[in-house]
Amino acid sequence: MSTASAPSEIAQVSKPAKKRRWKPILLKTLAVIFILWLGFVGMIWWSMNQAPERFATVMSYMPGPVVFLMAPFETMWMRARAGTLHPGAAAPDFNLQTLDKTSYVSLSSLNAKGPVVLVFGSYT
Repeated sequence: MSTASAPSEIAQVSKPAKKRRWKPILLKTLAVIFILWLGFVGMIWWSMNQAPERFATVMSYMPGPVVFLMAPFETMWMRARAGTLHPGAAAPDFNLQTLDKTSYVSLSSLNAKGPVVLVFGSYT
């Protein structure tokens, strides 16, 4: 009677060992994927805080919509490009070329003549 029950006891002992074997592998795999994801998101965050030209260069190497699907892109973008202006604060000075490309206009020169209203939009 003890010989008949011995194989079933061995089978019961080996089954849980097989079940437990995949859990550490799965956890290690998920940990590696998470670390790679953090590195990817960190690289995107770094590039968002660089000059627009450098950000464009980094994004040109991204395959398709990968960044938008794998990272909280919009939230990161809004925080990276938020700036430090607050309501009522003076706008930073800038130089822009005129439409006919004959000269440049700076905000400080316009502001010296009086209040300046900047309108961005399309009137179509």
